[in-house]
Amino acid sequence: MSQDSESVHGAPRGVAMAPEPPAPSQETSSGRAAELARLLDARRGERHIVALQDFPDPDAISCGLAYREIARGYDIDAELVYDGLISHPENRALVNLLGVPVRQFTPDMDLSAFAAAIFVDNQGATTHLTDRLKAAGVPTLAVVDHHDPDDVLDPVFSDVRPLGAAATILAEYLASGALLTLEVGNESHSRLATALMHGLHSETDGFVRARAPEYRAAAYLARHIDPDLLERVLCVQKSRGTLKVIERALHDRVVRNGFSVSGVGFVRWAERDSIPVAADFLLTEENVHTSIVFGMLGDDHGREVITGSLRTTRPTMHVDQFLKHALGEDLRGRPYGGGRSRAGGFEIDIGFLKGDEDDPEQQALKWALFDRRIRRKLFREAGVEELDEVCGIDPDD
Repeated sequence: MSQDSESVHGAPRGVAMAPEPPAPSQETSSGRAAELARLLDARRGERHIVALQDFPDPDAISCGLAYREIARGYDIDAELVYDGLISHPENRALVNLLGVPVRQFTPDMDLSAFAAAIFVDNQGATTHLTDRLKAAGVPTLAVVDHHDPDDVLDPVFSDVRPLGAAATILAEYLASGALLTLEVGNESHSRLATALMHGLHSETDGFVRARAPEYRAAAYLARHIDPDLLERVLCVQKSRGTLKVIERALHDRVVRNGFSVSGVGFVRWAERDSIPVAADFLLTEENVHTSIVFGMLGDDHGREVITGSLRTTRPTMHVDQFLKHALGEDLRGRPYGGGRSRAGGFEIDIGFLKGDEDDPEQQALKWALFDRRIRRKLFREAGVEELDEVCGIDPDD
């Protein structure tokens, strides 16, 4: 852990440092919960869409479920929608075991039927639903998130705070009693509390990276959770495909100055979540403080993207700024990457280079090109100068 004790002046070039955010007060959550209650009271009888990121994680799923339960108390029908895939076995278990009513977007879905959109655990930059909802004329009513602020949306209500999880914010809302009071013995409330506890557990690496707000939220939720159900969700085994991706990440990793970077090649769309699992695994290696794993995904419709995950134990590293500086932005001005404290991700659409009819040799050549360019950008942002042949990078390129 000695790498984490460096001062700002001793940090590698290009690594943005993040100050420890102040812990928000419980009074702040109570006030914002009351504000949201007044807003929902004026929207009774409406139909809302809860826009999750394209690949929703436990934090997003649990927050979406929380909003749905809260909205029911105001005669509002809220539908959880995602425009991607729920591929991680633990995420699928969460949805199936808790009966979370999530819906995958399809082209025949009439988005104009929704009176308003709610974004939880994202601010519109990590879901294709943002543009779809805008085109359908659906206004953004609320955003609740714990990542660094973005300017993609213009919501009526916004609660974006640097907490360990978005589930922390929703749990604080519930604890305030301003929106919904959880009742002991109520099965739907027990499932909601269990889902939020899983969101907290997931976002804080089993509470290793939790702070006071997360512990307070967990203490409140603990009175209502179903411990047996939570254990079943958490104890899902890794698939063979995930283990294969971890194996490739180990074989192809390059470690420089505490940064471990690995490109794992082509990954099936259904196994997208094996990439962050591999990043978590590489972070356990001795003398590694930051791990980045990326690969190329392709779906049945010919779409291809480079997707990656970053994990770090360096508390002073500003993950969001690091990825945005390293990878830049698309033609619309949206960053390819971003994140929160100690974790982040990125997605780069390959565009016209997608391989509808690529043979294995063409795929290998294309991957070699992207692998080389991504590694170069990441290592340069990390301040690594010796971009040698082991990385497959020409320092003068």
